[in-house]
Amino acid sequence: MKDDFLYIEISNNIARLIRDKVLSAGDRLPSVRMLCQEHGISMNTAKRVFLELEAQSLIESKPQSGYYVSQLPYQRLLLPATSNPLPISNNSEPDELIRKVYSTMGKKDLTFFSIGAPSKDLLPLAKLNKEILHATRQLPASGTEYEQLQGNEQLRKLIAARSISWGGRLRESDLITTAGGMNALSFCMMALGKPGDTIAMESPCYPGSLQLARSLGLKVLELPTHPTTGVEIDALKKVINKINLCLLVPNFNTPLGSCMPEENKKEVVALLAQHQIPLIEDDIYGDLYFGTQRPKCCKTFDREGNVLLCSSFSKTLAPGYRVGWVAPGKYKEQILTLKLAHAISSSTITQEAVANFLKSGRYDIHLRKMRLTLQQNYTHYINAITGYFPEDTKISRPQGGLALWVEFNKKVNTSELFEAAMKQKISIAPGRMFTLQNQFENSMRLSLGLLLSEEVRQKLKLLGKLVMSMQ
Repeated sequence: MKDDFLYIEISNNIARLIRDKVLSAGDRLPSVRMLCQEHGISMNTAKRVFLELEAQSLIESKPQSGYYVSQLPYQRLLLPATSNPLPISNNSEPDELIRKVYSTMGKKDLTFFSIGAPSKDLLPLAKLNKEILHATRQLPASGTEYEQLQGNEQLRKLIAARSISWGGRLRESDLITTAGGMNALSFCMMALGKPGDTIAMESPCYPGSLQLARSLGLKVLELPTHPTTGVEIDALKKVINKINLCLLVPNFNTPLGSCMPEENKKEVVALLAQHQIPLIEDDIYGDLYFGTQRPKCCKTFDREGNVLLCSSFSKTLAPGYRVGWVAPGKYKEQILTLKLAHAISSSTITQEAVANFLKSGRYDIHLRKMRLTLQQNYTHYINAITGYFPEDTKISRPQGGLALWVEFNKKVNTSELFEAAMKQKISIAPGRMFTLQNQFENSMRLSLGLLLSEEVRQKLKLLGKLVMSMQ
């Protein structure tokens, strides 16, 4: 088991050097024997390192010569430009399109590139089932009683302890559990905004956040967003006097997969605190990093309690358990009041099951495997797009998370592509879903959360043919 994680760690470190261009195309890698000596590993473990890097198309073997860094496929594909939404609040919500896409959930014969959640094949279902049974046996009244308002104490302690990984200083008393991440965001928006207020968000942005804001009577102001570094701070500064609150996904947002640099996070936190504008931070993808270290949160740099950090286990462990949480800073009492009015209590059994899973250490083991799978999927998707999609296709460079953003030329309308793909049992997420403005009609989000198979590869190939036919 130790060697399993060691080969993953070594291959990830080499992969990072290649992606960061420390190692360039054509550079020779150490031999299997040298890798064994450098890391104190067995020959079999060293071979697994090279097999893993070959599977990601990062290296290639040359007979009688050794392993060399290969030309990365994505280097032949351009990066989408920074988004450029109009500086206005709201426009037209793509309700019908969103309903069409999400109405496909649950159908058994579709390949779901559209749903931004991990497939059941990536989840530790058997172990979770055992934790559910264990929870019913150890909880008072078998878990049928109400949980305390703030949420399961053991779960809050474990989440607080995990905040060390991103430089946090949370205590269990700082946290409130919720019925999933969207429930946490909902409480925050209700507590901080009133109908007619303006909330700033990235563009493109998760459709659920857009719909939630609109349902609460908030005006949405979309901000220019770079596909790699996230929201443009200068754009935020220009509208700072027009907004009442701000919602950002700094770590691996959907659909771009961008990750804000630490200095940007610091600046955003200071800017919003200076103007007394609350920041709702959605960190639901933060644990799904592809590199060797988890990125910090905006909450890391919050000294005034102005950041409300929201997250859940829906994207990493169990979407249907609906276990989320919020660290609301100085707005704790407002959130507790809303939870009492709208929910009274969070689910008792699923909170206890997740807490026990975390306590056992299995969560980190699961995360390591899941991150590796997602990173491999990303590489395979890039290979497929490079081979089967038009040459002028542009893609994002996610550094973690579940999303890959794909942009075509203006001839391709991805809402029409959705209809054509559905006839081939393929579901995609058209770009128009991720905005309230008339933009991104030629873009789409692909979910990386599938277990890669030959069928999935063939569906990507078929999707490429459909795109080519629309040129």
